[in-house]
Amino acid sequence: MAKKNEPMDPLEPRPEPTSEATTPDSDRAIPDSLAPVLRPVRAGNGFEEALEQILQVVRLGLVPAGERLPAERELADRLRISRVTLREVLKVLQDQGLVESRRGRYGGTFVRPRPDTPAGGAEEELRRRVSGVDIEDVLRFREVLEVGAAGLCATHGLDGERAERLRAALAATHDAPLAEYRRLDTLLHLTLAELSGSATLTAQYAAVRATVNDLLDCIPLLVRNLEHSQRQHTALVGAVLDGDADGAREMTREHCAGTAALLRGFLA
Repeated sequence: MAKKNEPMDPLEPRPEPTSEATTPDSDRAIPDSLAPVLRPVRAGNGFEEALEQILQVVRLGLVPAGERLPAERELADRLRISRVTLREVLKVLQDQGLVESRRGRYGGTFVRPRPDTPAGGAEEELRRRVSGVDIEDVLRFREVLEVGAAGLCATHGLDGERAERLRAALAATHDAPLAEYRRLDTLLHLTLAELSGSATLTAQYAAVRATVNDLLDCIPLLVRNLEHSQRQHTALVGAVLDGDADGAREMTREHCAGTAALLRGFLA
């Protein structure tokens, strides 16, 4: 659930952007080649899906190295997100050395040349790990298991002790230092799987989560993404404890989609 006064994603509907538009500070038309990639994001994962799409633009070379990305207003309109969220996405890309911001009349966000060897080899390591994995199969299987576990817990209900275990697992993620977040996030999801009452489901989930974590360890921890995940975790646990099976399943699907969007973005 969003905090009070926090900008919502996406903004209220705007007119659909045309396939050729001009930036406010230039007569240069935005290439039509961006249209298949830049599309309105879904409300649940605005930050993650916007990051995925702009990563695709950069990784695929749709805006060549040294060239400027569309202006912030145009990007926000195309993605249907707030400019606050867009700036957070661009900050992540800048931190990763993929774009740079320039000021002045001819300023904007420019795509940087990609180094031959990424710093720290993280991208190469991610590609090495994923080379032997059917990532789409892994992500779909993870979603099936997590959605099923959440639905079972909400449908059958959790008694006092089991409800307290879930609350405690959620609280641990809220208090986690950055270096410990992924471990405690994993424990929260494993707790939910275990509380479903199916030992087979729990074992299968542990295996698929290990594969997902192996990939997540190769991409940076993004504070905005973690804050968003925490809001989804809170809503998910609330739905489970309220016995709202449909709400628990839907929030779980949304949460899994956010992780999938990040991995696809960094793999593009």
